[in-house]
Amino acid sequence: MTLGWLSALLAGVFSAHVLQKLCFPYFWSDMMFLLRVIRYGVKLELFKLTSRVCTVLERFIQQAQRVPDKPFVIYDGRVHTYRDVEQRSNRLANVFLHKVHLRKGDCVALLMTNEPDFLCVWFGLAKLGCTVAFLNTNIKSKSLLHCLTSCGAKTLIVGSGKSPLHVPHSRSCEHTQVHTLLDQVDAASDQPVPAVLRATSSLKSSTLYIFTSGTTGLPKAAVITHLQSLKAAAGFWAFGATEDDVVYIPLPLYHSAASLIGIGGTIELGATCVLKKKFSASQFWNDCRKHDVTIFQYIGELCRYLCNQPKTEADKIHKVQMGVGNGLRQDVWREFHRRFGNIKMCEVYGSTEGNLCFMNHIGKIGTVGRSNFIYRLLFKYDLVKYDMENDEPVKDQYGFCRRVERGETGLLLSKVSSITPFFGYAGNKRLTEKKLMRNVFVKGDAYFNTGDLMAEDQEGFICFKDRVGDTFRWKGENVATTEVTETLNLVDFIQEVNVYGVEIPGHEGRAGMAAMIVRPGLVFDGKKLFEHVKRELPAYAHPLFIRLQEVLETTSTFKHQKFQLVQSGFNPSTISDPLYVLDYQQKNYVPLTDSIYQTMKL
Repeated sequence: MTLGWLSALLAGVFSAHVLQKLCFPYFWSDMMFLLRVIRYGVKLELFKLTSRVCTVLERFIQQAQRVPDKPFVIYDGRVHTYRDVEQRSNRLANVFLHKVHLRKGDCVALLMTNEPDFLCVWFGLAKLGCTVAFLNTNIKSKSLLHCLTSCGAKTLIVGSGKSPLHVPHSRSCEHTQVHTLLDQVDAASDQPVPAVLRATSSLKSSTLYIFTSGTTGLPKAAVITHLQSLKAAAGFWAFGATEDDVVYIPLPLYHSAASLIGIGGTIELGATCVLKKKFSASQFWNDCRKHDVTIFQYIGELCRYLCNQPKTEADKIHKVQMGVGNGLRQDVWREFHRRFGNIKMCEVYGSTEGNLCFMNHIGKIGTVGRSNFIYRLLFKYDLVKYDMENDEPVKDQYGFCRRVERGETGLLLSKVSSITPFFGYAGNKRLTEKKLMRNVFVKGDAYFNTGDLMAEDQEGFICFKDRVGDTFRWKGENVATTEVTETLNLVDFIQEVNVYGVEIPGHEGRAGMAAMIVRPGLVFDGKKLFEHVKRELPAYAHPLFIRLQEVLETTSTFKHQKFQLVQSGFNPSTISDPLYVLDYQQKNYVPLTDSIYQTMKL
């Protein structure tokens, strides 16, 4: 009797296990991941109840006390321990407090490349309760002045690689103090400044401004609160990383991926990071082997560069187990696995200012995240039908958006709520409101418009399809077409211009292309255009292709029509309009011939 009962029980357990494997193959992986997310969410909710927020900075100070001699940052072969960074950030905090006379609540802009002092300055300012604005080191004078004005920064800290002479002077920034890292820092006290200066009681108080290129042209100061910083810092931990991991960070710290996820995640774990001044495909794997790297951060283009490196016998000799990033194409993903081993690639989807994040904890190739019933309860999002030709969501007879069916591509919208707030942009309520869509499904609701077209399959895996609007991504950077358009309109022979992104086979993202009309009586001058864009725009925003047209098509609301231009691409054999391509060697825009086009397809 007992044996029969035991046999029936074992058979039932086995059947349930087989059924789970067949019908719910990701059940346990999803459950473990969601338990981690919920656990961390409960921790954040407790902060609200106790009015005592343990910020990322507080977490760093805790780690410096717990493991003071553990390497925190390895940079250019030199080890900086948690104690080293803690003491230097204290010295900087004392200099900023007593010499520069910064006070709690001040906004300070930071213009520095990847180096340990970026972190020391950041933490030193945070210890005073200052809000820090990370500036993109590629920006030109007009954008720099705009950034300082929009975030209200009265002080600019410049890294060792840039002197105050490189910072433009104008009436717009004549009241901004510019400081380099001075010799007096080493002589300053390394004793902590009063803890009350950095203390905060609200998760929603701002701690950073990170500039992002959007649809408005010039960079926008995305408000980063302690809530967002803490969520990002939990990314590695949610993927299963531990304090024994070594994280390789080759991405720029002024972007949220490297600073919030990379540095924040290293701090949350109490781990070690290897910081690179600039990504190098030829040095990448040697660095990983030298420092026993187990996790690296990436963008899709970075992985493609690694795959394009000459093959070696040491390709699979390393300790890397996980990559965390975004924008990895399926073909590059598969080639990366073939070349370098079965490294788990964990895609993370989310914008700097966005209120929604997807995480591909399963590692399924070609997907940016995974969802299920529980995830939808916690984070309310929807995919709605989108008319690409008219560049707008499809509405029903009552003026509400229409959801797509499973498997269909739609515009991703994320509901704004107390759990998923949207904090917007500093100094511009109009731009903040522009990112929201109201009365989406019912009157009074509000959703964050990601501007991304996505699809969710029957298993709950989410795939990125395309971007809409006036932004495209190239070389790991967001390119705002309106900023490029405004810059090109300053050229004397250009009457009207329409900027968009086109795909180049084998390359991640979209390359810049500009359709333009030449002013009557003037001629296209490739050398003049080259000199202008090189002087006024960062390299990633340079239009690679030019298309001369007689008329630029517009929509019924007089917006430039981009859809057909994007679809037609830059093939000279199918386009009758004159085409030009950027040639850095000749410092010119030269005619795009069929032979040049064929070499670009390789």
